[in-house]
Amino acid sequence: MIKIVGITGSLRSGSFNTALLRASAGLMPNGATLDIATLKGIPLYDGDIEANEGIPAMVVALQERIAAADGLLLATPEYNNSIPGVFKNAIDWLSRPPGEIARIFGGRPVAVMGASPGGFGTILSQNAWLPVLRTLGMRPWFGGRLLVSRAQHIFNESGEMLDEAARKQLQVFLAGFAEFIQASGKLPS
Repeated sequence: MIKIVGITGSLRSGSFNTALLRASAGLMPNGATLDIATLKGIPLYDGDIEANEGIPAMVVALQERIAAADGLLLATPEYNNSIPGVFKNAIDWLSRPPGEIARIFGGRPVAVMGASPGGFGTILSQNAWLPVLRTLGMRPWFGGRLLVSRAQHIFNESGEMLDEAARKQLQVFLAGFAEFIQASGKLPS
């Protein structure tokens, strides 16, 4: 069974990216599961807090979920043409202490997707993730790109995906990512 942890990069209760992850959970291919994580409650990174109090328990719990997964799926909003600060902050905490980076992120397959009310989806935010993923030693999947634009027309007020073409695109994207993880050689065939 392929285990993927999905992280939504928004704290907003009506987040299109959280809705995208929820839709993903229902469209996972056979033999794959999606565990959805949130960033709510992760404090702003502060080296003094780390030195005096250690890594927050919520961060440690998320580190362990990622370390136990076969892949990581990032659902990123795009704020001011880049990565949302809250999402980058979480990754900064998750990469602490530096000696844990290889265990948590090293060689781990990762895919990035996103939904936006704008016309270009989250293309700039997804591109901005690439140097971060490289620095963490992750293995990005480049076999597909999922950019959900005009998300207010794709999801209803309850966060359900209404657009059948978007649902099919998401399903193909998830199947491709699962195949990439399977081909990584870390899982039994």
